[in-house]
This record gives sequence, structure tokens and C-alpha cells, in this order.
Amino acid sequence: MKTVAVIPARYGSTRFPGKPLAIINGKPMVQRVYEQCAKAKLVDRIIVATEDKRIIECVESFGGEAIMTSSKHHSGTDRS
Repeated sequence: MKTVAVIPARYGSTRFPGKPLAIINGKPMVQRVYEQCAKAKLVDRIIVATEDKRIIECVESFGGEAIMTSSKHHSGTDRS
């Protein structure tokens, strides 16, 4: 059995728009989260689920996998 970690990453947040792309010590937040997930021994695949092309481009730029979801989801749980 394979284990998939899904990271919900919404660009259009009302409290902090663009938060997944915020730079923290030289890397976008979404990359830091992805890298921490990659350390989990039981995770076989990591997917970032987002409603924004900028996040997909960012994830792909560091070799990660991302998928486009609807911008109409009400929460991160709905996105994954």
C-alpha cells in the first residue's frame, strides 16, 4: 500500500494572500512544508493541492508535484 501526503496550499487566503509563496529563510513556505513531508518514512508520494498556477509553478520549480483544484473549495480539507 502507498501513502500519499496532500498539502493544501491556497493562494487566495483573506488573512494572508499568497502565504504559500512567502519566503522564509530563502525558500517559499510551500517548499519548506514539502521538504518536511519528504522526511516522513511512511510517505511514498507528496502532492500539493492548490487553486493557483503560481503555486504549481513554484512547486514544479523545486521538483515537487502539484495539482490544480477548484477555487470554490471552502477549506483545505475540501481541497484534498
